Amino acid sequence: MANRRDRIDYITNTLSLRGLVNIRELSDKLEVSEMTIRRDLDLLAKENIAQIIHGGAILKKSISPENEKDVYLITKEESQMIREKMKICQMAASLIEPNDIIIIDTGTTTEHLPKFIPPSIPLTIICFALNVLFGLYENKNFKIIMTGGYFHDNTLMFESPEGVEFIKKVRANKAFITAAGVDEKLGVTCATTYEVETKKAAIESSETKILLSDSTKFGKIRIAHFADLKNFDIVITDTGIPEEYQKYIKDLGIKLYLV
Repeated sequence: MANRRDRIDYITNTLSLRGLVNIRELSDKLEVSEMTIRRDLDLLAKENIAQIIHGGAILKKSISPENEKDVYLITKEESQMIREKMKICQMAASLIEPNDIIIIDTGTTTEHLPKFIPPSIPLTIICFALNVLFGLYENKNFKIIMTGGYFHDNTLMFESPEGVEFIKKVRANKAFITAAGVDEKLGVTCATTYEVETKKAAIESSETKILLSDSTKFGKIRIAHFADLKNFDIVITDTGIPEEYQKYIKDLGIKLYLV
């Protein structure tokens, strides 16, 4: 299937049937390079058929232009502060130890975390986001628990009361949590209200709570409050964080990593 039109038809049909595709699997199936598949997926993304995620793509769900500016879209967020997000995740991965039980939150920062986790160490990983799962599922050293539930295509998150209850009943060594806003007075917030209970459960069920947030999120307020900075043990961000927030975090006794 070296012909591009045939590849595009195959990828489109697979998206229609499964809702998602994996770059490596397509590369093997169609006997072309992963770079070729990426170019094919870029074309489908431009045609509003596919939405690119880490390691693959999902079937695009359209959003009306008049509402798009008010909606959190993971495709928008993925293009922001990429280098900083990757450095944050590289630092976060260095804190993971063999046999840890970890929770990885939804978000465009945490989707980079799997690529920096040492592939040879045994881990139990609890997650609830498609883009995070895509970066993990091929590693046989990882025991992966996907909580499941209703799929939100704007964040790639699976969410349900049952998933929240599951997280509440388990215990983890570390939780890697993301935020869309961090404010000194109004706390740590996310862009959608349906994320709140899952994030709270992950924080409450974990021994060490680690906030992964690039510097643009500090001083920003989003609609849904789920924690305060004092609820975290560690904050990992980039050097662009305002000095007043550096001082505030340190005054709270929180360990701060700047990358």
